[in-house]
Amino acid sequence: MTRRLLHASAIFLAIAFAVSAGATGHARHAPQAPQGRGGRGNVDLPDGPGKAQVMAYCTRCHQLGNIVASGGYTHDDWQKLVATMVALPKETNDVIVDYLAKNFPELPRPKPAVVAGPVKVSFKEWDLPTLGSRPHDPLAARDGSIWYTGMFANVLGRIDPKTGQIKEYALKTPASGPHGLVENKDGRIWFTANTKGYIGKLDPATGEVTEYTLPEGTRDPHTPLFDRNGLLWFSVQNSNMAGRLDPKTGEVKIVTYPQPRSNPYGMVFDSSGAPIICEFGGNRISRLDPATMAITEWTLPNADSRPRRIAITRDDAVWYSDYTRGYLGRLDTKTGKTTEWPSPSGPKSQPYGIVALDGIIWYNESAVRPNTLVRFDPKTETFQTWIIPGGGGVVRNMMTTRGGQIAIAESAVNKVGLVDVGK
Repeated sequence: MTRRLLHASAIFLAIAFAVSAGATGHARHAPQAPQGRGGRGNVDLPDGPGKAQVMAYCTRCHQLGNIVASGGYTHDDWQKLVATMVALPKETNDVIVDYLAKNFPELPRPKPAVVAGPVKVSFKEWDLPTLGSRPHDPLAARDGSIWYTGMFANVLGRIDPKTGQIKEYALKTPASGPHGLVENKDGRIWFTANTKGYIGKLDPATGEVTEYTLPEGTRDPHTPLFDRNGLLWFSVQNSNMAGRLDPKTGEVKIVTYPQPRSNPYGMVFDSSGAPIICEFGGNRISRLDPATMAITEWTLPNADSRPRRIAITRDDAVWYSDYTRGYLGRLDTKTGKTTEWPSPSGPKSQPYGIVALDGIIWYNESAVRPNTLVRFDPKTETFQTWIIPGGGGVVRNMMTTRGGQIAIAESAVNKVGLVDVGK
């Protein structure tokens, strides 16, 4: 398939999200005007050949602090990363890569821990047709297809795993920032427009997109899920809210979290049909009453815990990836008891996307390069890990398929993957 190219101004769109490591001492912060679509602060870049080109391209899309926050790369890895985002003339490409490799070399980071075990897995990965898409979330649809949100390409994409054919659907509002996505019973694909602050619905048969306006102040819808009654629930991370949309009427109800900067993030449903949401801004996991939307919270024992994504097992135990501490955790929602296990690659491994499959917990360590896929058996309390062949590039979310596979979105490396799990 011929790969469509984003405009060269998108050259570093995904660099900000290549890893989620904190900013280092590569450059100093400066009070500059806001830049681009997203960012982690403005900086003064080091002088030298290539600085002008980096500033000319990067600042059209994001703040320069995003480059600092990437954690750096080797020359070869900068080259590979840029190649996933844009095709440039060789001279321009070489100048930019040389500058980045010299001034932002790879910094020390945890090494991926490969833990052997009895289970066999295999990976199938697809390069996406639009460079620099930054696929955020995957969706395993009922017909066996795998969907993804091309957050920076402003598209939703559909992969046929049998043929490898990929079709992308452009959204009608520019720079919508599609983030999470979910399928309804009729096969429509609903998504959160994280940048433009609306909920969208795509009809795959026609390509038509319907947009649902959210109440004022509901800026950044995040994770969407349908409940058993057909209502769409969604978290609203930086707005500190959660919402519920009735597709039949278009009515939207919003509730604000009791504690500021809770950052409601990943979501699952318990056996009663109540939404369970982790609070990435604090050491808390919350439950919303399905009827009243009243929020109750469990506080995790370590004040530094920051659960980013969650999974749930049949016993209503919530499993969380503790992003800041490098732990896998289990919350018994009946008793409030928590149990935690150190992630194999250590306290700085940044566990992220997580799912439960037949009682086994699977998750990603996002700060190691390459990323790892981790398997945890709750019965034996043992880990097994694998290197993700395409690198992972921060697997922000996962989803199980009806056939017992695991779909993953490999954000910074512009891939979507499917993991076959052996028995």
